[in-house]
Amino acid sequence: MESFLARFRHITVLLLLLMAQLLLLAYQVKTNQEVRLIRIWAVTAVTPLARAVESVSVYWNNVFTTLVRQREVLSENERLKGEVSKLRIENQYLQGELATADRAKVLLAFAQTIPSKTKAARIIGSGTGSNARVVYVDRGSADGIARNMAVVTSKGIVGKVASAYPTASLVTLVTQQGFVAGVVSQVSRVQAILRGTGSDLCTLDYVRNPFALQDKEWLYTSGEDRVFPKGFPVGQVRVTKKSNTEFEFKVQPVALDHLEEVLIVVEGIHGAIPDPAPAPSQEVVILPPPPPAPASAEAPAAGAEGFGSTDADRLREKYRKLGEAQGHTYGGSPGRPPDFNKAVPSAQPKPASAAPGKPEEGKPPAAPKEPAPVKP
Repeated sequence: MESFLARFRHITVLLLLLMAQLLLLAYQVKTNQEVRLIRIWAVTAVTPLARAVESVSVYWNNVFTTLVRQREVLSENERLKGEVSKLRIENQYLQGELATADRAKVLLAFAQTIPSKTKAARIIGSGTGSNARVVYVDRGSADGIARNMAVVTSKGIVGKVASAYPTASLVTLVTQQGFVAGVVSQVSRVQAILRGTGSDLCTLDYVRNPFALQDKEWLYTSGEDRVFPKGFPVGQVRVTKKSNTEFEFKVQPVALDHLEEVLIVVEGIHGAIPDPAPAPSQEVVILPPPPPAPASAEAPAAGAEGFGSTDADRLREKYRKLGEAQGHTYGGSPGRPPDFNKAVPSAQPKPASAAPGKPEEGKPPAAPKEPAPVKP
């Protein structure tokens, strides 16, 4: 570099002088808007660089702001997700409590309608075996619960207390193997023994009149087992005929679906079996009477010859004429009845009187009367 400047020393000095002269001229020269030329050059030269610097600054500022805001949004999103999950759990809990309150309200209303004294209980567990059909309730001997007490709901019977502990009780369901209860049908009043089979269906044994028991007939407790009071629904019977004298009876209990709250019958009192609901009758619509026909002077009277509203009216008119022709009075003293096989007598027209002044046939003409004398 130094050899280059030393070699072209004079040209370099000349160029520096020319540039200094141009700068002085640019400093002295002004445009029409009173702006120095050197300022215009400086602004024009610096503007692209300033624009690039500003663009880079804005870009990195946006990147930084986006990263910061994204981090804040992510943290806010996580917080909102936690709140939504918490609110969802609370909503499910409140819905469960509301459903429990509704079921408790139904049980309370049902307990007030039956004559037996009951206590409400909640199911807190079930049997451990796959075929176990027992449940545990949160009422025990400390609450006055004893063995062989009936357990019911508003839908029907559930089972009976098998064991009573101080704070809980073991309840055997109606579908448990070996469970028995006395039942009676609603329509035919056929009595039988309901027996659990260990499955979802129960059977009927010792049916007193199997021919009278109808299919899909409702069964109610009869009270003969001294466990269930009379009048609680059990289910509908399914009758299968195997032969002329052999039948199979299956019963689907109606109170075991969605079982959560029950009533334990502490003091049983027999109730009445409801009568079967009558078949729905068709609605009878009575139309209004027709408007009266306008009276017409030219219309023939009812009962006239050849006129009648119905065939019965015309037949009655015929019998009346036959009775009059044969001298029979309807409703009078009993006598010989008229002969209805005869023809109805036709009406005889009356003879017209002779015209005045015309002599009748076979008689001489009458002499004309003299006029009366006129008095003067």
